[in-house]
Amino acid sequence: MKALVLAAGEGKRMLPLTENKPKPMLAIAGKPMIQRSLEALRDNGITDVTIIIGWESKKIRTFLGSGSDLGMNIQYLMQEKRMGTAHAIGTGEPNMGGEEFISINGDVLLTPNMVKAVLDRYNETGKTIMSLAEVPDPCGFGVIETRDGMVDKIWEKPECPPTNTVNAGIYCFKPGIFDRIRQTPLSPRGEYEITDTLRELVADEGVASLLLPDKWLDIGRPWDLLEANKYHMENLETSIEGEVEDGVTIRGPVVIKKGAYIKAGTYIEGPVIIDEKARVGPNSYLRPSTYIGKGCHIGAATEIKNSIIMDNSNAPHHNYVGDSIMGEGCNLGSGTKVANLRFDDGNVPTVLKGKLVDSGRRKLGIIMGDNVKTGLNVCLDPGTVVGGGVRIAPGAYVRGYLAPGSFVK
Repeated sequence: MKALVLAAGEGKRMLPLTENKPKPMLAIAGKPMIQRSLEALRDNGITDVTIIIGWESKKIRTFLGSGSDLGMNIQYLMQEKRMGTAHAIGTGEPNMGGEEFISINGDVLLTPNMVKAVLDRYNETGKTIMSLAEVPDPCGFGVIETRDGMVDKIWEKPECPPTNTVNAGIYCFKPGIFDRIRQTPLSPRGEYEITDTLRELVADEGVASLLLPDKWLDIGRPWDLLEANKYHMENLETSIEGEVEDGVTIRGPVVIKKGAYIKAGTYIEGPVIIDEKARVGPNSYLRPSTYIGKGCHIGAATEIKNSIIMDNSNAPHHNYVGDSIMGEGCNLGSGTKVANLRFDDGNVPTVLKGKLVDSGRRKLGIIMGDNVKTGLNVCLDPGTVVGGGVRIAPGAYVRGYLAPGSFVK
């Protein structure tokens, strides 16, 4: 069976992390989301993959290439105008060769068990498969009602969801889906929605449902990366390929990759991943669920907790970063501190697409884009969003939202 991966979108809800990269290239526990999904397909014998690309497409093509490093054959099709999920799937028709295929959203984290379950369900029923997941709060999702293992009704982001079962964005289609997509009208949003296509298919020939066997993680907001990062580190196995000086304390599962250097006095509580050519210490403290990217420098008297520090970013001295995401090429001045807990212990509000929202998290630090620099003794409030290229002068106290390229005094 072939696979179609949808990876053309701009990922606007993930800003500022997607200012310079497509959402599927955001890393979870040191590995881009799209790579994790491709490996899950490969582990089930699916090696012929077409990726629908658009926004910042060069970065996907450069990273994955022909797919030979993964043991796969990867081809690419450009979605010039991004006009909805059905339109994206329809773009893949030339490469599907009139065969059945699995279709996945590029920001869905597949596991091998999920792929196997979809294939088994297709072989069992011979029908189009829609995968489902149960979530605590279905508002904001496509909500699905089922009957006797078949999709019964599809509700697109209803105000009063009838169930907590949602569309998980993994399908198995037969070749006839492309004819149906051509008959799908524009939605009120001006897009071609795959849910509209599927409603017609439900009425005419039926769509089989499948409740996914593994935990489904929706990476719809920047802080969802922290949850996914934590989840994918739960079964981490210790592997130390880098250099570790005497006097370093390691507790729990820790991965230290080739070329990384850990200096004396550093204390590491796993699960922690320290990527290639990163430098940590002396006297640094890394706490659980932390990822330190390639070429990073975490220096003296710096503490990092439950955070993602992307490639070539530095917290070199006297810094605290908790429950945060830092983009690539950032540098924190000495004494820069990130607050991750409100003084009243309430949920942390933050800014998403220009609106103040409740993150639903009691602890949340900063969401920082690429190439940000702070001066000495900067303080960043919980939930602060910092756009790419921002410069923050020494002694500043910052909260809320900083637009890309801002200078803050």
